[in-house]
This record gives sequence, C-alpha cells and structure tokens, in this order.
Amino acid sequence: MAYKKEHWGNMPDGKEICLYTLSNENGASASFTDLGAVWVTMNVPDRDGKGTDVVLGFDSAEEYLINPPHFGAPIGRNSNRIGGAAFSLNGKEYKLEANNGSSNLHSAPDLYHRRLWEGQAEETDLGVRVSFSLASPDKDQGYPGNADITITYTLTPDDSLVISYHMVCDADTVANFTNHSYFNLDGQDGGWAMKQRVWIDADTFTRTDEGLVPTGEFVPVKGTPMDFTVMKTIERDIDQDYEDLSIGAGYDHNWVLNHEPGELALSAAAESDKTGIRMEVYTDLPGIQFYTANAMKPGIVGKGKTLYEKRGSYCFETQNFPDAVNKPEFPCPFLKAGEEYQTTTIYKFSKV
Repeated sequence: MAYKKEHWGNMPDGKEICLYTLSNENGASASFTDLGAVWVTMNVPDRDGKGTDVVLGFDSAEEYLINPPHFGAPIGRNSNRIGGAAFSLNGKEYKLEANNGSSNLHSAPDLYHRRLWEGQAEETDLGVRVSFSLASPDKDQGYPGNADITITYTLTPDDSLVISYHMVCDADTVANFTNHSYFNLDGQDGGWAMKQRVWIDADTFTRTDEGLVPTGEFVPVKGTPMDFTVMKTIERDIDQDYEDLSIGAGYDHNWVLNHEPGELALSAAAESDKTGIRMEVYTDLPGIQFYTANAMKPGIVGKGKTLYEKRGSYCFETQNFPDAVNKPEFPCPFLKAGEEYQTTTIYKFSKV
C-alpha cells in the first residue's frame, strides 16, 4: 500500500491544487484531488490483469474547475433535488436557488467541488487513505450553521474504495451527501455502457413529478422496467413505454433499499462482459439514485480526449431520498446542532 502527492495545477487565486494517488499490491489505484475532494481515477485489473480506469473525468485540474456533469464530485450539503428550492426547519423557511426548473439540484450554484479542500494522506491498518476537510460557513448555499466536513477515501487490499462522510454543525441543518462518479466498467473510454448488467436490492422506488421531484409515493418495482431485483442489462428496459422512464429520459430515480436503516449492506452491483469487471456497492444509506447519463451533453471531452456520450456511463448515488426536507414520511435528512453525521459507502471491484 502506498500513496503519492503531486502538484496538479493552481486555483484562480494562485493556490496550489494537488493530486493524491493511492495504490495497493494488487495493481489497483485511485486518485483524488483537493480541488473539490473529487474522485479522479479508479484503475482496477480486468480479467486479463490489464489496468482499466472505470470512472469518467478529466485530465487537468482546470477542467474540474468547471465540471458541469459533476464527474467524481462529492455533493453536499444536500444531494439531489429539493422541490420548490425551499424548506422549513424549526419554523423558519430557507430559500435556495432554483437551478433545475423550480427545484434546487445538488445544492448549486455554490458547489463544494469547485472549492479547495485541505488534504491529508496516510497509510492505515485498513488501507491507504486520503482525507479532505472543508469549513462551510453559516448560510453557505442557503443552509443554516457553520459546518465542519470531512470526506475520507480509503483504498483497501481487496480493491474496495471506501468513502466516509462526516459533518458536525453548530446549528440544526441539512446533511445528505453523495458521490457523483460516473462508471463504465468497459473503461472510461468504453463508449455505450447500457449492455452492462445491473442489480439493485430494492423492491420499491420513489415516483416523481415532471421535475423529477418525488411525489411521496412508493411504487413496487415488480412487473415494471424499474425492477433490478434480478440482474439484467441496462438497455433491456430503458426505452420501455413507462411514464417514469419518459419523465427521466431513462433511469434517473431513487430506489428504496431493502436493508435496515443504518446497516452497511450490499445494495447494488454492476458487471461488464467485455472486461470481466464487477463492482459492488455497499451503503448504510436508505436510497440510491441510479442515473444513466441521460442528460450528458454532446461534446464533453474527457480523459485521453475521449468524447463522452449520452448513456456512456451510469451513477450509483447513495443518498437519503430526494426532497426529504419536505417529505416527513421520508427518512429525516436533518442534523441537530453538535451531533455527528457519519455515513459510509463502499465500491468494491472484483472479477465476474
């Protein structure tokens, strides 16, 4: 197990941007930058032992300063959508910016992944890791309280990438983080990803309105194109005549995971026949947004001058449910002053 830190560019104000690369004895490696605490690469051996980078992204720090698709980005204080771009907490209404129709999406526009975080890498008994810390002031993004945030990435000897999120705030606030990495197990330059197979441990999903904000209705997946309880290719049902798929132009929905609240459990998996790579997703969070890059805009040039395409990747965004701030029937997304927000998601790589 080893790590290295290298210069990777400069912020507009001249501050240095660094790239941290973690590696293990199996030949797996992962890199991250203190610009946004972003996950930049994930190189894992395919069935022939060839290293394959399975996360989409860019070659330079300057491109991550823009990064409209949120490649590799941690999203907070609240991931996904807040309907009406507003919520009430302790009798006070908080207004956010409506950047996605009438909703707020991913706490934009003051995104955490365009800020410089403080990084620290070290070797531990569990693997080699890098931690990124950020102080988020009161009213940042529109949320109450001064928050101290730490995101830790650990590469383990068994080719797992463990993401731990921690936050403490001096006022009651919202805490709902995720990571927005786009995966293609054929490789980040592998093109169309919809022939890859996916399984999700969820018997229901949260139905949405036309703006992809949950209505509060839990819909059984059985007998619908939303059923991933048996592994299937993504392309099999993605273009079915089904209202929720039409609204999202493909999969862009929150699945209600079957595990007990707070239990770190296997929740999703994906496989590639081309490379023989399998990825398992473990989380202690109640939901997962499976998104098939339906809105990927043409002309985005990624690593190695790869032209990224619509449905050329997919995201497994572990999370609390979208718009939970306005849905008391959903798991509570609020963090009380002085209490700790702590959650873990694991992406484990192996062979089919």
